[in-house]
Amino acid sequence: MSGKILKGKAHIFGDNIDTDAIIPARYLSSSDPAELAKHVMEDADPDFPKKLKKGDFIVGKKNFGCGSSREHAPVAIKAAGISCVIAKSYARIFYRNAFNMGLVIFESAEAPDRIAAGDDVEVDMDTGVIRNLTKKEQYQAAPIPEFMQKLIAAGGLMESVKKKMGAL
Repeated sequence: MSGKILKGKAHIFGDNIDTDAIIPARYLSSSDPAELAKHVMEDADPDFPKKLKKGDFIVGKKNFGCGSSREHAPVAIKAAGISCVIAKSYARIFYRNAFNMGLVIFESAEAPDRIAAGDDVEVDMDTGVIRNLTKKEQYQAAPIPEFMQKLIAAGGLMESVKKKMGAL
């Protein structure tokens, strides 16, 4: 994934966005990513699925993905076409589930306070540099380690394991 740049429009959410806001419990009877994507973030913003364009970003504040440990949450975000989530901090189980499911996430102390809804944003996967193209500003996030980038490139942990098993 060397040199990969993600670009999209920002959709802003606040602190403590829990997994039930990301994908409401009433949809958990489905494990179909396409079905989950239709309902992503709808309890936080009922029009969100309609506003979303492939490649867009979700920008959250503190403790994004708190609540239950459901894997449906990162699956729904990824399946909806979100290229990246940027937040000040994540619930630890969501953080791990995101990488396991192949969802790109970045932690940045500054970016979520500076990025506004609709801003054009790009992120360099290698360096963790976040550029707000609208405001002509730059922020730093911790870069994603190479082994985690490989997980993402493979489509998540299970896909990575399947590919390694097939190579044996």
